[in-house]
Amino acid sequence: MKYRTIGTDPATRREVSVLALGAMLFGTLTDEKTSFAVLDRYVEAGGTFIDTSDNYAFWADGSRGGQSEALLGRWRRSRGIGDETVIATKLGAAPLAPGTGYLDNAEGLSAKAIREAAERSRERLGVDKLDLLYAHIEDRAVPLRETVEGFAELVAEGTVGLLGVSNHAMWRVERARAVAAAGGLPGYEVLQYQHSHLRPRYDMPYGQFEDGSLGHAGPELLSYLRAEPDLTLVAYSPLLGGAYARADKPLPSDYDHPGTPVRLAVLRDVARETGATVNQVVLAWQIGGPFPILPLVGASSVAQLEETLAAVDLDLTEDQRARLDAAC
Repeated sequence: MKYRTIGTDPATRREVSVLALGAMLFGTLTDEKTSFAVLDRYVEAGGTFIDTSDNYAFWADGSRGGQSEALLGRWRRSRGIGDETVIATKLGAAPLAPGTGYLDNAEGLSAKAIREAAERSRERLGVDKLDLLYAHIEDRAVPLRETVEGFAELVAEGTVGLLGVSNHAMWRVERARAVAAAGGLPGYEVLQYQHSHLRPRYDMPYGQFEDGSLGHAGPELLSYLRAEPDLTLVAYSPLLGGAYARADKPLPSDYDHPGTPVRLAVLRDVARETGATVNQVVLAWQIGGPFPILPLVGASSVAQLEETLAAVDLDLTEDQRARLDAAC
């Protein structure tokens, strides 16, 4: 396994594995026995960075979520997992009532919601301190200063370490970080957005987001990373839900443009040259690139995890990387 440091403050920064494990469906669509087996293998391979959210996976059974965090708590206790494993979670997008959603009934990012949601997450995970806490989705009904100060209070109390943000417009991220800096408060240091080798169209809605840039790590976000090298991007859905490898998993409609076949062809060429799978090439391209990107992968079986773990040791040549970068 390889490792990267996230965060800049010596009091909160952490060294994590370059491959993060997503626990979104653990405890719901992935049963407990399988989830534990995947987690055990990940840790055995040197993995130290696990991702969840307080709303995972409310859509599986019409609940408010929390199943993934609860399963991770049971796994931690049963295995004696301590501070060596960094568990990141998110808040702000849990439905306020079972059977509702986060588009019209989310917990939001008020100071009260942040404090209460973080406490529930700590209880489910069985930890005194959340290693990394994200603002999951935007809440423009709450003043930005209130959200910034609400997160900062938890850091000051020692119940939260690093702060992160996901699915926010870049101007909102920058404004929040500026508010924090002006007040001498901790700000967002980790960004979590969808990113893969294939590039989507940014003139189409992305899922629930009217602006395609909110969910995708597009040119604006990558430019931001170039300007702010202390930030880290955690890239969710790097393998596009299996669409690179599975004929029954078509690419989302926002990837239907002339650049997609060109980039796919280069990926397949490099995969043949290296003897690796296309999935492994995508992950190796992210891990070894010029930006600090940590791919976040899900796995519903140990076999799936094994394929992604092998990507960590795949070293692309300068020529291969240049061709992957240049394809358009």
